[in-house]
Order: sequence, then structure tokens, then C-alpha cells
Amino acid sequence: MTAESTRRWGSTLDAVVVYAQGAVCRRLARGSVPPDGRVRVTGLPRTLDPGSLRARVLGSSGVRVTEARVEVEAEPVGPDAPQGLRHEVERLRDAYEAAEGRRDRQLSLIREVTALHPVPPARKREDPHRRTAVDAWLELADFVDERLTGLHTRLVELEAALRTLEHELTVASDRLARASTDARSAHVETTVCAALTLDGAGVGSGDPEVTGADAGAPEVELELEYGVPGAVWVPAYRLAHRQGDGSGRLVLRASVAQRTGEDWTGVRIALATADLRRRTDLPRLRSLRIGRRQAAPAPSGWREPPAGLADLFSSYDTAGPRPAPAGPHAVAAGGSAPGSAPGSAPGSAPGFVPSPPPPPPQAYGGAPQGFGGAPAPTGPPPVGGSYAGPPAAPMAPMARMAPPAPAAPGAPGAVAPPPPAPVPGPPQPSGAELDYAALVLSGADERGGRRGRLFPDAPFDTVATEYRRRAEAVAALPLPGRAVRPRESAGSFDHRFDATARADIPSDGTWHTVTVGEIPVGLRTEYLCAPSVEQTVYATLVLSNATDQALLAGPVEVTVDDEFLLTAALPTLAPGGVRRVGLGPAEGIRVTRRTNLHESTAGLRNNTTVLDHRVHVELANRLARPVTVEVRERVPVTSDPDVRIEERADWTAPPEGTGPDRHAPGTRVWRLDLPAGATAALDGRYEIRIPTGKALVGGNRRS
Repeated sequence: MTAESTRRWGSTLDAVVVYAQGAVCRRLARGSVPPDGRVRVTGLPRTLDPGSLRARVLGSSGVRVTEARVEVEAEPVGPDAPQGLRHEVERLRDAYEAAEGRRDRQLSLIREVTALHPVPPARKREDPHRRTAVDAWLELADFVDERLTGLHTRLVELEAALRTLEHELTVASDRLARASTDARSAHVETTVCAALTLDGAGVGSGDPEVTGADAGAPEVELELEYGVPGAVWVPAYRLAHRQGDGSGRLVLRASVAQRTGEDWTGVRIALATADLRRRTDLPRLRSLRIGRRQAAPAPSGWREPPAGLADLFSSYDTAGPRPAPAGPHAVAAGGSAPGSAPGSAPGSAPGFVPSPPPPPPQAYGGAPQGFGGAPAPTGPPPVGGSYAGPPAAPMAPMARMAPPAPAAPGAPGAVAPPPPAPVPGPPQPSGAELDYAALVLSGADERGGRRGRLFPDAPFDTVATEYRRRAEAVAALPLPGRAVRPRESAGSFDHRFDATARADIPSDGTWHTVTVGEIPVGLRTEYLCAPSVEQTVYATLVLSNATDQALLAGPVEVTVDDEFLLTAALPTLAPGGVRRVGLGPAEGIRVTRRTNLHESTAGLRNNTTVLDHRVHVELANRLARPVTVEVRERVPVTSDPDVRIEERADWTAPPEGTGPDRHAPGTRVWRLDLPAGATAALDGRYEIRIPTGKALVGGNRRS
């Protein structure tokens, strides 16, 4: 079954889950299953990770997917194909260069005309002095002036046209840089598709020659899931609050940027804080058995190459080399031109190079040589879980290979490193070598022990490496103001947020805002002041998260009574957590603080210095509504058991918190409800008792 005869199904992108870096896309395809069960689902992006492709049949039709692989098809773009922004940029660049050339030629003409000046003829020694031809000089000056006037007028027009083209070229280049990457190349159109094999009820029962609805093939719906790099997101919020209400509307939004190579048009968006590259497979715990009875080893899928494989091509080598192809670019085997190959056999026809006998297969001390004796790939596997190393180049003819010259004694590199020790146990082929459908049989023209053996071939990784590299550059985008990446604010938990509506996000690598949904939060307004530091009252919003979803750190636009107030930074709010968001100074509430210090002595022999501190705070509410004000003070804290601090006030110590909610030692709090237009006075007092032997002269009178 060839690729042309395989049934092709179109697909539509239905849902996308954006992780901290990368995304998982879900496509849907529908069609009638052909008799052979082989279909190709088109529309996949070029940055697709081939190791992440998953396919399944939706519904209970009895059809299942038995094989899924990624294939790439490329074909040249026809001359009638529509041109996009790239063609427009190239056209404007050519026009700009042509206009710049015209401007430069005009400048050269101006320089030539400016250089015109009268040159008197050379006078001999015996010739008398001649009178200057003033009329000729004036006529030349008039000519130069008239000519320069016309040239400068033309120069102004050329410079204006050049500036216009420069502006258009700048705009077009910026549009091309910001344009979606979901576009084909300038000369080659690359199509990525999923080759699926279906099996089940109704598959393979019809006539292969019958097509269309008469075949009676079942119609199924497929779901394809795959991962792509080049997608990031950060949370953002919009908070709407009305004064006096105990609740508010917190709208979760997200800034999403993606350069995956396909536009997300009308898709369901979900946002996750998890790391897509983190491994989630469980470790395999191998058991240790003591005794003669041991578990049978799992089959490795590898077997020794058949005996006599080198003799299989002896007749092919005896028949002589293959004729060189005709044409201006024809090159004979070994890289020599036809008819001029060195070392040609006597009596051979021009254009033929005798092929040397194949080298004997090398043995590596019983080490695994891959499937069918192929050398196992070295190095870590690439991203995607499959080996995608470049195919080995054919070995040069043995007649041209000179043995290496022996190194001089004492010279660097004279001692060759010992060969690596063989790996004990049975061969362990890689996952790419066990993918039998992707193995390619090397032909008779291969050299270096590759003839007649199977090797993995991964052309997709070679094609898509550059696309994936460009897509991953989106992770370096500068973040919006006050934005925090999800992995930094999520901490030790992972969460997922599903958007309520479908969204459109082009593949242009810039930030796009998506509304995820509304989160109900408890909200109350409180006013906070620390008059010992600054006699200003600040307004704050106390948010309480009563849902089972965590709120990540990010910027929040605060709107009070339908008027935009400011953009603040929302801290991470776990389920059930309570945090404050500052709104700035409250001009309608005034605070005044006065202190008084009285020093005296106490004790039987006046051996104790008593420092009596008194604090007086006055509050005035000039707003038209009642408010709740929290006033914070601090009392001294000592670690000396002989120094005592006695408090004589009605303030309270705040509960101990952690992180941003942690208070400084010695913090005391007054909380009071202040009606509209009312005033209140708060009095606090504490005494510091210091033994006379530990008192500082003139150093204890500190407020």
C-alpha cells in the first residue's frame, strides 16, 4: 500500500493544555475506515514530538488503533501559490535598494556639478596679462546654480520616496517577525501526518477495489494527542469590588504565548502548573532470587545476524560496479569523475570504478551491535524518546584508505587508549532499534558492514529539529509587569485551570490574554496604619479563598465601584488562605501620634530605673461610611532577665504567622470600628525597669 493510495483524513484542533513549558494538543478526525485499515491523519504541526503521539477511537464501534507513527511529506510549492508577508518583505527590500541606488546616483551628479569651476588657460612666460572674461564666469555660475537647483529638487523627491519605502519595509519586517509561524516555507511545503493502522469490526471485510459509501466501511471518530514545545503562560487577575460588600468578583486571566507552528483557533484552553518534561513513570524494582530457580529473562528482541551474510553479495561484487548516471552532475563511485577514476581495473570501460570487496564484519568482543548486528547508537537519546542519529556515511573504498603512520616514541598520543570493556550479559537494543516498522534495510551499495542489515531511520527528527529549536525560544520572552512564572509560585503542588470559553491564540510568539473564569472570593476592606513609622493610613483588601483552587501569584487590576484604582501584585493564595492586597494611602482617614516619657526610680534603695512610656493615638474618619482600622505599635523586647517590661494597655499581640504574615517581635495591635465622621483616641503604656548597675547615663530616654 503506497502513500498515494492511503486514505487521508483531515483533522481539527479541539483542545490544548498549556503547561509551565510546552503544551499537549488534542485533535479530532472522522472518516470511513478503508478495507486495509490504513489511514493518514493530516494537519499536524512541524514541531510535534514524535514520541508523544497517542491515538484512540472514540465510541464503541469495535475499531481500535493498532499502530501509530509520524510521517513527513514535502513537496515544492508551485509558482501559482499565493505569496505572503515574506514575499512582500523581499519586494520592499528590492525596491528600497533600488531607491537607495537612485539617491546615490543623484548625489554623485550633484557632486560633479558642484565641482564645475572656471579654469583659465595656461599662460606662457612671454605672453602679456589677459583680462578676465567676467561674462563667461557669470554664465558658468548661472548654469551651475540652475543645474544644482533642479538636481536638489529631484534629490528631495528621491529622499522622500526612500523614507517612505524604508518605513514600509520596517513595518513589513515587523509584521513578518510577529506573524504566525503556521505558514509554509517559501519554496517547500512540509506536511506532517499520523499514519494509523486500524483493526476491528468491519475492517478488512470489504472489497479493496470498492470505494466510497458503497463499501459499507464503518465511520469512526479518532482522537489524536501529541506534545509540542514553545508554549508558556503566566496568570493575571481582575478584581471588581464595591465598597461595603463582603464579596467581590475575581476574574482569572492568563497571558499565553505560543510558537508551536500552528494557530490555536477556537480551541478549549486549559492551563496547568505541572512540568511537562518531568518523568512520571514508576521505577522498576528488580527482585533478587537466591537459589537455582531463576526467572526467565525477558526477550530483548535482538538476534544474531544470519551466518554467511557477507557471502550474500559476492555475486553482486563479481558483476562489477554500477554504471555512472548520465548528466552534468554525474559522479562515479568514490567521488571521482567518470573515466578518470584512479586505480581502474585493466580493460574496464570508461566511467566504471571497480568496487573493492566488502570488509569483514567486525566483532566487539560479544558486545551488542544493535538489531541484526548493527552498531548500537551511543550517547543519550534525543527528546522524544527515540534515537534519531544521522545515518552513517558509506565507508570510502579500501584502496584509498592508508594505514595510520606509527607514532614516534615519546610523541604525544603514542600510546593508544585501550578498547572499552565489553558489556556483560545479552545485548540491550534501544527503543529505536526495536521499532521494526521504522527499520530500513541497507542495500548492496552500503559499506562498513551495513549491507543487508537493518538500521533505524528517523528523517522526521532531522527535519523538525530546527522548528523545535525556534519554538523553544518563546520561553525567553520578557514577562509582563508583576508576572510570576507558574512553577515559581505554585510551590509543591500542581493544579489545572480550565477556561470556560474557547479562545484563539496565533502562533506568533507574543503574549495574548485569555479569560479563564471567575473565582468567588471573600473580600473585606480594612485600613492599616503604623503611626510610629509613618502617620498615614493605608487601605487594604483582605482576600479569603474558600474554593479548592489555588490562586497563583500575579498582577491584579483592582476596580472599586466601577473605577480602576491600581494594579497590584497578588501573592499566592492556597485553598482556605487569607492574604492582604495593598491599595495605597487612604486620604479620608487621619492619624496622629504623641508620646511621653517619664523617668523615675523605684525599689528599696532606688536601685531600679523606671522608664514610663505613654503613647497617645488619635483617629479621625472623614469618610461617609464606617471603617475598620488596625493600628500597630511595638514595645521593646529584651533577652536580659534582669530587665523587665511591663505593659499597661488594652492592645493585643497578633497571632504568630509564617512568611509574609509574620509580625516583628514586640508587635501590638489595636482593632476598632470607626463610624462615619467619628473620632477615637487610643492610649498605650509600657514601663521598662532597668537595674541601676545596667542603666546607661543619658542613653535610656529613647521613645
